Amino acid sequence: MERELAWRARSLAPETTEAVGENLARALVPGALVALVGELGSGKTTLVRGLARGLDVREPVVSPTFTRMRSLTGRLALHHFDAWRGGAESLFEEGAEFLAGSGVAVVEWADRVEAHLPRPRIELVLAHRSPSAREIEARLVCSTSSAGPAVEELQAELRAALERARATRGLELLRL
Repeated sequence: MERELAWRARSLAPETTEAVGENLARALVPGALVALVGELGSGKTTLVRGLARGLDVREPVVSPTFTRMRSLTGRLALHHFDAWRGGAESLFEEGAEFLAGSGVAVVEWADRVEAHLPRPRIELVLAHRSPSAREIEARLVCSTSSAGPAVEELQAELRAALERARATRGLELLRL
């Protein structure tokens, strides 16, 4: 599986992490998938709050750990998955059609179900660096070489969304 490292940066505050999500969401298109990876408390749900704001979602964002998936209405629907509990089978029984549907899907703990996630997708890996600072690695997980024009267009849109997120004010870009 080909992964393009788009950028690596440090967010010094939760507000910056939310702003990364908001900027990313403003450029996302229907069918986009954002896979979030990181240990407990690394900022995954904080980033989803920003995604929701960028998609004009008015409902509160909470981790769907006990429901596995929540759909929120906005400019584009936000389908928020949590893969912490249960395997891929149970997660996808409840919402597989939303992973590459007409809205935007985001999967927390995506590394637990990685083999089942469609491509192309954005992968954001969040890591603690201090009580308020997080390091974020942004990657584009590319489709196979035999992808058609629609998939290639989605891949290009995802790459552009990552570039928009990279320009978030307050985000400290790190060397690749």
